[in-house]
Amino acid sequence: MARDDWDPRKLPDLSGKRYLVTGSNAGLGYFSSLQLASAGAHVIMTGRSPQRLATARASVLRALPEGVGSVETLLLDTSNLGSVRAAAATARGRKPLHGLLLNAGVVHPPRRRKTTYDGHELVFATNVLGHFALAGELLIALAAGRGRMVWLGSVSTSIWKYDPADIELEREYSPWRAYVQSKVATTALGLEADRRLAGGGVPVDSLVAHPGYSTSGRTRGIAGINEPSRRTRFADGLQAAVTQSKEQGAWPLVRALVDPDAVGGEFYGPSGVLRGAPVRATPAAITRDADVAERVWTHCEQATRAPWPYLKASRTRAKG
Repeated sequence: MARDDWDPRKLPDLSGKRYLVTGSNAGLGYFSSLQLASAGAHVIMTGRSPQRLATARASVLRALPEGVGSVETLLLDTSNLGSVRAAAATARGRKPLHGLLLNAGVVHPPRRRKTTYDGHELVFATNVLGHFALAGELLIALAAGRGRMVWLGSVSTSIWKYDPADIELEREYSPWRAYVQSKVATTALGLEADRRLAGGGVPVDSLVAHPGYSTSGRTRGIAGINEPSRRTRFADGLQAAVTQSKEQGAWPLVRALVDPDAVGGEFYGPSGVLRGAPVRATPAAITRDADVAERVWTHCEQATRAPWPYLKASRTRAKG
């Protein structure tokens, strides 16, 4: 079990470690990448826009102490399964991977249901299916590094108990339901993945973490990365008692990824639920429901046509 004296500002030395972070050009993904690289890691920052990725990479490099950490960029759109497979082929063709942070996602869903090029509901495809496929595609690389995958949950799953029976909302769609339901699915997948990996003898841990209530208006301004309007700053400032910055929101994600005492199947979040130091927490009951996990997992396997290579991964020897 993870200890209680974790200091998110003093991470363990991550020199020689490689991590891939989805959605790295802003928000939680950017600050997670910065924190990992600042501890000496090599970080693969991914995103859909070459320009925004280049800006984010340059920003991280400017912030790093001389000779500490390194970053590269990789185009990846989690809403597009072809993009996921192409990016995974590039990432896994290199050295072992020590961590995969499944962060990218749609936070503000469209008012009306939209589908992707692959024919799936946009929010579910981006937040869930793309990450399921990516984790499977990179499983052997993670096994080679005896690494971890961390899925991004949300405190909303403890408040709105949406059961993903209509998984891609073909019968009844609403923006909020699309978001919360995708987070129920994500958390259930993260917990179920650890059970399946352990059962298959794969040397990879799966954990889930949530950022609490982290807002751009409480986050320091960074050109091209976080530039909230005065109105946003004011509105978020009124909620200061229950909000925190995106930088602090990244703390539970990074802890789940690198704390040597963390173990597979654990769930991390802020100590005050919405804000605070990163601690071990308890996921919502619906995300721990075995029937929900089985339904979501089966749907993801069928939708992505990408069953995970447990057997091959279990035979992979650690290389670093």
